[in-house]
Amino acid sequence: MRAVYLSTRLAGTDGVSLETAKMATVLEGLGFETVYCAGELDQNGRNDVLIPEMHFRDEMAQQLGARAFNSSEHDSDLEQAIRARADYLKTKILAAVRELKPDLLIMQNVWAIPMQLPLAKALADVVRETGLPCLSHEHDYYWERERFKQNRIPAYLDSYFPFAAANVRHLCINQPAQHDLMTRRGLEAAIIPNVFDFDTPAPGIDSYNADFRAAIGLSEGQRLFLQPTRVVPRKGIELAIDLLAKLADPDNVLVITHHAGDEGLDYLRKLERYAKTRQVDMRYVADKVDDLRTQRQGEKIYSLWDSYPHANFVTYPSLYEGFGNALIETVYFRKPALVNRYSVYVSDITPKGFDFIEIGGQVTTQAVEAVAKLLDDPAEQKRITEHNYQLGQRYFSYKALRELLLPELKALGFQL
Repeated sequence: MRAVYLSTRLAGTDGVSLETAKMATVLEGLGFETVYCAGELDQNGRNDVLIPEMHFRDEMAQQLGARAFNSSEHDSDLEQAIRARADYLKTKILAAVRELKPDLLIMQNVWAIPMQLPLAKALADVVRETGLPCLSHEHDYYWERERFKQNRIPAYLDSYFPFAAANVRHLCINQPAQHDLMTRRGLEAAIIPNVFDFDTPAPGIDSYNADFRAAIGLSEGQRLFLQPTRVVPRKGIELAIDLLAKLADPDNVLVITHHAGDEGLDYLRKLERYAKTRQVDMRYVADKVDDLRTQRQGEKIYSLWDSYPHANFVTYPSLYEGFGNALIETVYFRKPALVNRYSVYVSDITPKGFDFIEIGGQVTTQAVEAVAKLLDDPAEQKRITEHNYQLGQRYFSYKALRELLLPELKALGFQL
């Protein structure tokens, strides 16, 4: 059996690409061969299909998106232009699908977030014309993002975001999304959370990453507070700065691993000024951390997973998350963490019984005291992180994902 995964981008360490790879691993265990088809791909040795026009950065997609969501001018030809571009994309994708002869199509977020408007219709037409069984893995819906709420194409969005058909099963990533999909569209969806391979121990310190602390300028006695997220406002990184400011220990260092720039550099500059004002040692080390270990201009580059073994503590003060991949990653690496109680954390993660130090939008004296106490108690750290790991294995492992996918595949007619 062959499963073809279709998306705008299946490359790097964005959430969609990461969770796609995990799903592919699980489905391979059920007998499905994996093929990717997208506008950007990693080199992985498979016979994947690159169609650059599928990318959300495609010039035509960006122009149509600007007309749909940003323009204040009357635009009577917009939907016609979207449909014309969709026909062009459909021809390319349909040719690839017919050549690949898949048994299953898996749409990755293309019917959820409207960053590639014509692609959504193109893929809907492919599904209609082929009649192939389809899973639609929907990571974030347009109504969850402020920038898409005001638009010129409400009927089009309701038709394709997401697209509904008898041969399509919907997969969302949290309870609020499941509820909203039913309320808004009358569509049922199974919840597929972010997962990790908890049966494989997390990597530790080895000969490659042993010098990570030294490479980012940390001495042996300094504590590394890891902020393993992109630098965008919804990550609430000001709260991590507040935590270190209130701990008031000059040996504490806040280390940010991911690049800024997805939404501009203004937020990074704001954080740098704020950290200086609050006398917090903040290190932005994205120039030394990448998706994978590599060399760049003769300099060693570390992977994100090289940073976790060196962390004393993880800060996860997000204001909003679709789920919380980095938080489950923290559980996987057995690290203690401070978490802001964002809505999906409250609805989907808290009920499982995890043990984190929690805040509700501001860093309280109680939270600061709890962090300080935990940092000085290795035995309690071990107890908490082992407890969290066992829960992660139960609820967010590959085995858990397999059990969630099986009923959806059987509903599409697969005998597994």
